[in-house]
Amino acid sequence: MWTRFDLKMRGRQAFQRNYWASVVVALVMSIVAAVFTASGSNGSRGFHGNYDGWGYFSEFSLLWIALAGIAAVLGIGMLLLAIFVGNVLVVGGYRFFVLNQTEMPTAGNLGYGFKSGHYGNIVLTMFLRDLFTFLWTLLFVVPGIIKHYEYLMVPYILAENPGMGREEAFLISKKMMMGQKWEVFVLDLSFIGWRILEAISFGIVGIFYVEPYYQATLAELYSENRTLAYQNGYIR
Repeated sequence: MWTRFDLKMRGRQAFQRNYWASVVVALVMSIVAAVFTASGSNGSRGFHGNYDGWGYFSEFSLLWIALAGIAAVLGIGMLLLAIFVGNVLVVGGYRFFVLNQTEMPTAGNLGYGFKSGHYGNIVLTMFLRDLFTFLWTLLFVVPGIIKHYEYLMVPYILAENPGMGREEAFLISKKMMMGQKWEVFVLDLSFIGWRILEAISFGIVGIFYVEPYYQATLAELYSENRTLAYQNGYIR
């Protein structure tokens, strides 16, 4: 069984060995995550018009409608961009960090999903992962967190097996994370000091250290789980 110390030590060594490429790839992955967050918040904003006693719009209502419409269009556009481009780049990013454990890959691996011949499968599987996690979160926060960790290995699986069917990818990820969700949650919490420093530095520490360190650590987690999956027959 892996330990947090070993994963973080190997992750730190791996990203520092290929420092600048790791920084670039982690930055792109962070930008995609930010776009998803921004588009989701824009899409959730409703319009609340101001009415007078006769039921008419106030003089500013048309302006607010226009602004709300523009925000909605921008939010939808950002969401589509994240789904059809961003998620594919993220899978390429995960592939980079997996390869970076034993090789010296370049940031060009970000485009792997577009060249793999399985672009549509990657887009659909990643979209469903995000959708299912979102829907579970709508029910209660805790089930959403559980599903987040249950599906955590899906993009790594796609990074190495882009043509794998979505049902199989979800099933393998679920089996990989069985009995490990709490440990991985604690692993995430172990970065909280770095996250605070990242916030204090207005993201600078995050760009140049925390994000590549974190992604490299999760790649080490995947490699450990992949080995166990082969031993247990989850992957053949």
